[in-house]
Amino acid sequence: MRSPRVDTTILDTTLLLTLALGGVAAEQLAASPAVPVTDEEARALVGVWLNADRTVRLHLAEDWSYVGSVAGRHRGAKGIYRPGGAGLLLCDETGLRTPVAVLEHGLEMAGHQLFPG
Repeated sequence: MRSPRVDTTILDTTLLLTLALGGVAAEQLAASPAVPVTDEEARALVGVWLNADRTVRLHLAEDWSYVGSVAGRHRGAKGIYRPGGAGLLLCDETGLRTPVAVLEHGLEMAGHQLFPG
């Protein structure tokens, strides 16, 4: 099955970026410095976090557990998290450790910008 062809030459840059970023404001994507996170601040991050196109999902629970998923991957990640340096450290059941930077407008994990869902 062929997908319809879109002539992008009629779309301006702002519209293309808005479509590509799923409506996330440009100022939210600007790089902000990571800040140290305390236990109390980490608890304030509890909830669901999504990237702009909603293909990456991270759910931080109050009991310091997390569940993560990426569209197209069969196996999600789950484990525990804790404050670590300038952000959080996710420790999954296989032993993999993933740092998560806490930025002014969201989180950054493995190159993905995440925003409250």
